[in-house]
Amino acid sequence: MREYLLVLFVAMATTFLLTGVARQIALRYGAVAKVRARDVHKVPIPYFGGLSILGGLIAGYAVASSLPFLGNSLQVAHDARAILVGGVVICAVGVVDDLYELDAITKLAGEVLAVGVLVVQGIQLYWLPLPGGVISPSPAQLAVLTAGIMLVSCNAVNFVDGLDGLAAGVTAIGATAFFIYCYLLNVHENLDRATTSTLITVALAGACLGFLPHNFFPARVFMGDSGALLIGLMLAASTISLTGQMDPNAVPYEVGGSSLLPALLPLVLPIAILAIPALDLTMAYIRRTKAGRSPFAADKQHLHHRLMQRGHSHRRAVLLMYLWTGLIAYGVVILGLWLYWWTALIVLAVAVTAVVLTTGLPRRSRKPLAKV
Repeated sequence: MREYLLVLFVAMATTFLLTGVARQIALRYGAVAKVRARDVHKVPIPYFGGLSILGGLIAGYAVASSLPFLGNSLQVAHDARAILVGGVVICAVGVVDDLYELDAITKLAGEVLAVGVLVVQGIQLYWLPLPGGVISPSPAQLAVLTAGIMLVSCNAVNFVDGLDGLAAGVTAIGATAFFIYCYLLNVHENLDRATTSTLITVALAGACLGFLPHNFFPARVFMGDSGALLIGLMLAASTISLTGQMDPNAVPYEVGGSSLLPALLPLVLPIAILAIPALDLTMAYIRRTKAGRSPFAADKQHLHHRLMQRGHSHRRAVLLMYLWTGLIAYGVVILGLWLYWWTALIVLAVAVTAVVLTTGLPRRSRKPLAKV
């Protein structure tokens, strides 16, 4: 655990220090988020926060590779390098988009290229956990499913990146939840505690936490597509890599008195982590296509916009999104590993609190955000 904590702090410190440099580079080359009708910010904000996040991930991996515990696993070293190579590719696509505003098809092609880099190097699903056992479809089917999950993750995080600190905070919460699950599973089943999933998720959490001081409201720098696409890919790839390093027979089926939830956790938890961004993505797709618009056409009706329309302040809307993400991600981990009446009661109490805080605030007497 000490080595993982070291990776966390190295990634966090590196990202924190590099963000100021990335901000200056963005200003120099004109990579700035201009104020548009659908935006919440009132002044132009520089992009390129993704470059500092990538730097934090690379620094975390570099430190881990020299440590006696994490550095001795050839499988972890190979998979982590493969994931970071894919991260470099998608971050580069995001940088170009931040500079020149690529059209949706071109950007999607870049995302597919980055995902293809990962799949070719062996970062993909190898089995699927189901109640009572696991199934192993053909490699081609699993490769297609892997690519779809990664693309959805990238764009879901990109969609939710609409308020200061929102995407970084949501990703940090999701990454720590999956890290805790993987680590506790390995401890409980007496498995190797050095896995790609734990390494990448702890580095990703550290990088996002290091970026937040610069990005939380009022933000001085945005991560841009270079960051949103990157952390979405890292989150999906780290969770997917778990099936390449874990014996499917090691997945517990009798933990906390339940035979169902632990079996489904490797499949359910990644979905739970991305529940809020994925819900936002799905609602946006339905809303836009129903109106006869392109699903990629931006608007001001995302979940975070709706919270502000209810009268929540910028910061409160972000904190509520954090609360819901933590409730879903950590709730799944808690109920999956420790399904007792008191854990269920705790999760229920947090859920009720989240509902009250979200819906109980009276509407403010102010002009609502304009629809676009």
